[in-house]
Amino acid sequence: MEYLVEAMMSEEPINLVLEHLRALRREVGEVRDDVRDIKVRLTRIDNTVITLRREQASDAEGVAHLEGRLDRFGERLSRIETRLDILDS
Repeated sequence: MEYLVEAMMSEEPINLVLEHLRALRREVGEVRDDVRDIKVRLTRIDNTVITLRREQASDAEGVAHLEGRLDRFGERLSRIETRLDILDS
């Protein structure tokens, strides 16, 4: 009888340790899944930022082009005003 009690007592700590190890394994698995999800979301955010930067560069190029055209229109207007002698004083 004493042998059974000792055997049961020695199994309890082993089972307790196994329970804790299983719980830790589950939690590590959950953390791993969370990290995977975060990586996927971060990749999407990176791609979005890259797209926004490309669009911003394209917009800046368009603005520079329009500024050049506006400068040429200003020069043409100045020549027209000079020819017609309608300069503001």
